[in-house]
Amino acid sequence: MSGIKRGVSLYSFQNETFQGKMSLEDCVRTCAELGANGIEIIGEQTFWGWPEVGVEDTAVAEWHRLMQAYGTTPVSHDFMLDYKRYKGREMPFDEQVASVKNDIDFGARLGMKYIRALVSIAPEVLVAAAPYAEEKNIKILIEVHAPLHFDHPWIIRHAEAFEKAGSDALGFLPDMGMFLHAYPRVWKEKFLRVGVPTHIADYVEKAYADRVLSEYVILNVQQMGGTGPAIAMAEVMRHNAAFEPKRMLDYMHRIHNVHGKFYEMTADYVEPSIPYDEIVAVLQKGGYSGYICSEYEGNRWIEDAEEPDSVEQVRRQQVMLARLLGEAAVPSLKTPIAA
Repeated sequence: MSGIKRGVSLYSFQNETFQGKMSLEDCVRTCAELGANGIEIIGEQTFWGWPEVGVEDTAVAEWHRLMQAYGTTPVSHDFMLDYKRYKGREMPFDEQVASVKNDIDFGARLGMKYIRALVSIAPEVLVAAAPYAEEKNIKILIEVHAPLHFDHPWIIRHAEAFEKAGSDALGFLPDMGMFLHAYPRVWKEKFLRVGVPTHIADYVEKAYADRVLSEYVILNVQQMGGTGPAIAMAEVMRHNAAFEPKRMLDYMHRIHNVHGKFYEMTADYVEPSIPYDEIVAVLQKGGYSGYICSEYEGNRWIEDAEEPDSVEQVRRQQVMLARLLGEAAVPSLKTPIAA
């Protein structure tokens, strides 16, 4: 059995929580029943008032009660840095660092091991906040998210800054969406619904599989008479690519959490567009022992046509992960979510 652990980002349940169909307890219980005991959150989604007005102690106490009641583990608080909040100028450097420290404090209140930094944050800001993170026993993880990847100059700049700082509080959180080896079916189906001609949709799908440069695909779609949604379908290729999972190996010493991004899990427990068998094998080879946290993002591609069932989608991914990790038990739900 692998040392890798299973978890869930509660971001996966955004439709259900926004619509009031699932409470925080419903989310945590669902994860626990699936054996996905690592819980990752986005502060603004899970806790009213964060970060602008703060979070009441009673809400934090309830969070800890749920963690204890369901045997789950706080993993990561995914934070934002609103460095563009001032019109016409960036937030001053010291304010940016203070904002990160505020999220470090919040992560510590929740018992988190990590806080996730958006990739847009400059490495100098994170380096400046690192000593404070060390004091709070928190690691700051920059998310490596498509269209960026581990060979991108901006990520290399972070890696160099982290090594120069020499702080163990600085690391990476790779998002598996950067390993998009096929154009997701739910994307294609959505573009077809909004009017993309079938022959153009088929072309874009094949061009993605053939690794054709996105600019060429966009030009070809234009020359095929594509407009509006057809151009948008091609332009998606600018922001996604089939990068190699093995590139994580050089950075494994600073990888502490993983976003298990997925857009669709089929009934036979396969993510058609992301090669999770290769990904898990690479993580195992690198000795990774942290969590893979399910992150469902297919909802936004289907909600115009059907009601997303995020719980079922997460269940299917957890079954897939359990199989890939060599677990004998099959993750299953015991408590239905009330309609």
